[in-house]
Amino acid sequence: MNIQTSLTNQFRASLAMLRQCVERCPEDIWTSGVRPRYFWQIADHAIFFTHLYLMQNEEAFAPKEGHRNRCSIADDDPAIDDPYTIQQTLDYIDYVDARVSEFVDALDLDADDTGFSWYKKMPKMDHVLLNLRHLHGHIGQMSEILMSNGIDTDWVSRPTVD
Repeated sequence: MNIQTSLTNQFRASLAMLRQCVERCPEDIWTSGVRPRYFWQIADHAIFFTHLYLMQNEEAFAPKEGHRNRCSIADDDPAIDDPYTIQQTLDYIDYVDARVSEFVDALDLDADDTGFSWYKKMPKMDHVLLNLRHLHGHIGQMSEILMSNGIDTDWVSRPTVD
């Protein structure tokens, strides 16, 4: 097994965990939270940046059709009145999941930089691992919210075979 296969497997397992958080989220929790960290916005932020950072650089990124470019969860972001639906978010997760192997295989993991202006002095391989950690940080947030509401999530160690 090579590193690209391992990375693909771990991204797919992680996306399955993200999908599970979104699927198991009731509508009332989906739009709950304290601005700007509504549950739906955390999910959108997680999948958007996973997708973005699976590219070699900023120029290689093409957002998914219908993306509204508002996935940040910074405190000074404007309020959003029309959240993505659970189904829209599941569709985005599926979109990225179906292409993970293609995205990972296209990466130059030996590159000396991330390809993203806001991450300086970091090799691409480090950035790919940072991407996985970022995704799991947000999966952890969402899992904790769900668990505090009596909804369990499962650990996924390997992606399911299609």
